Amino acid sequence: MSQSPSFTALLDANVLYPAPLRDLLLHIAAKGLYRPKWTDRIQQEWVSNLLLNRADLTAAQLAKTVVAMNRAFPDATIQGYEALIGTFRLPDPNDEHVLAAAIRGHAGVIVTANLKDFPLDRLKPFDVQPQHPDEFIADLLGVDPGGVLEAFLAQVANLKNPSKSAGQVLETLRQNGLAQTTQALLAML
Repeated sequence: MSQSPSFTALLDANVLYPAPLRDLLLHIAAKGLYRPKWTDRIQQEWVSNLLLNRADLTAAQLAKTVVAMNRAFPDATIQGYEALIGTFRLPDPNDEHVLAAAIRGHAGVIVTANLKDFPLDRLKPFDVQPQHPDEFIADLLGVDPGGVLEAFLAQVANLKNPSKSAGQVLETLRQNGLAQTTQALLAML
């Protein structure tokens, strides 16, 4: 799917959960390559899951991240989608809020690692497509390779504690399921 700068994408909790992936997606959005969307519920979901799995993180630390995200993208939080929940017959009823938010937020794509939970036949009537983050970023690389590379380099430059090389960040992104993206970015370095 080809993207344009006016393109809107809903980011599912599972792509916001891993910090390296979240950071890359947000750095790309900061370059104006797409408009990110989420809900307070999506934010709460990734934060609560991260707190369950990472004893070294605190709720206060993650709350600062959420505040920073909302400050950087003040129009990203979708509201008023709740009435649509329960009307889509998705395989996992717990994902109904994601599609409802995508529709309400006029997102053409749900960026998610759980493609099976968003069958095309259920999303097609609403002009919404599920996309794995690797495919989503690869599409953006096809539209503006320089912009995505700049976003990646900004991500690397922002890592301070500890700092990491571009190669180290690419390896982490590859481990987070971005094989296509990391290969393309590596070829551009």
